Amino acid sequence: MDLDAVLMRLAQAPTPASLDGIEDRVLARIAVRPAARAGMGIGAMAITAALVMGIFGAGVPAKEASAASLSPLGPVSPLAPSTLLVGEP
Repeated sequence: MDLDAVLMRLAQAPTPASLDGIEDRVLARIAVRPAARAGMGIGAMAITAALVMGIFGAGVPAKEASAASLSPLGPVSPLAPSTLLVGEP
């Protein structure tokens, strides 16, 4: 079937009677439904949770990290190709 011909027939067809006034009915139903919105409680809970996490994160001291020195050209190097291939120095 030719799509242009089908669309032309659809454009020339009369609109069904069931669609009369559908816009008014839809807008009336939208107006009747109460607006769903987040109350003040949810926002207060989110603020409180963020505040508690921030205080807890700042108050608990982190464990000190020490960097291990690597010398890739040294005698015992964990990055030497022989160590990486065999798994032992």
